[in-house]
Amino acid sequence: MIRVNIVTIFPDFFEGPLGLSIPKRAAEAGLVEYRLVDLRDYTHDKHNTVDDLPYGGGAGMVMKPEPFFEAVDDLEPEGPIVLLSARGSAFRHRDAVRFSVGRELTLLCGHYKDVDQRVAEHLATEEVSIGDYVLSGGEIGALAITDAVVRLLPGALGDHDAAATDSFYDDGALSAPSYTRPAEFRGHAVPEALRSGDHAKIEAWRREHSERATKRRS
Repeated sequence: MIRVNIVTIFPDFFEGPLGLSIPKRAAEAGLVEYRLVDLRDYTHDKHNTVDDLPYGGGAGMVMKPEPFFEAVDDLEPEGPIVLLSARGSAFRHRDAVRFSVGRELTLLCGHYKDVDQRVAEHLATEEVSIGDYVLSGGEIGALAITDAVVRLLPGALGDHDAAATDSFYDDGALSAPSYTRPAEFRGHAVPEALRSGDHAKIEAWRREHSERATKRRS
């Protein structure tokens, strides 16, 4: 089992998504435990302040270091402590695999303009970004990472092949296109090879179209 700790000022953001589909089934099966930590519980003023003005001036507010450090002190986590950050390295499938084989994963969600750099340098073990764009906070990224990790846990999907044939599972290759019934829809037919029942032909078709899709993305 893996424990996923999510430190955020919006714990309610996660309750709906983690209570649905694969994340929910994985938790019910005892494959994962989610701990949602409200960062405001680690503030010490009547306004539960988690941010302040930046040193040196400038626009926006910066999240304070104390609540993050105290929350992690309380969690005493094992394993990676990941700060969601636009400065971070790109999150890849290999990272999901790496996280999924650990016992614990802690995700720190920033918000506002930035997070005090001392969190990145002296608390987090790594910084991760889900893309070259800026979101309002780290919650969406943390949810994406959690989903990518949890679906890789043995038993989460019920069928290992469902994950093993996904894009990026095999050396970064994209999966071939998928089709289902009806065999023809509005004049568009499912490729003959997939309807042939010939497993060798089907495998060859999928390999060819996987290579084409991967090449277009490279």
